[in-house]
Amino acid sequence: MTVAIGCDPNASALKEIIIAQLKSFGHEIKDFGSDDPIYARVAFSVGEAVAAGKYDRGILLCGTGIGMSIAANKVPGVYAALGTNTYSAERAIKSNNANVLTIGAFTTGVEVAKQIVRVWMESEWKTGTPSEAKVAAYVEYGKNHQK
Repeated sequence: MTVAIGCDPNASALKEIIIAQLKSFGHEIKDFGSDDPIYARVAFSVGEAVAAGKYDRGILLCGTGIGMSIAANKVPGVYAALGTNTYSAERAIKSNNANVLTIGAFTTGVEVAKQIVRVWMESEWKTGTPSEAKVAAYVEYGKNHQK
């Protein structure tokens, strides 16, 4: 898969670890940087690239992961989920078809973050499940209400 990744300055070290992990799994990575303290700009760049189909998925890191999630979800076509454990990472894809994962560098240990990323990358969205109608509802809402 192709993965767009970015972070704020607080999560630079974790980003480098995640990049190395993703490369070891054979994924292609585009690093959108980490120097901008206005993390929303990084979230918008990653989100726009994922929403445009240039990358299969996106990963965003900041202190808590919350700000990146809020910012990324402002981009039409982005469905960002905060990964706090492996179950939430799995369900982000299987139940919600999230195309962007956010993680908090201050709230998540390195090994747990690596597990979250691994599970999220291994999980797949499948049509024909009870979640399909739920996801379709928010996709449709976004199409009708986002500019």
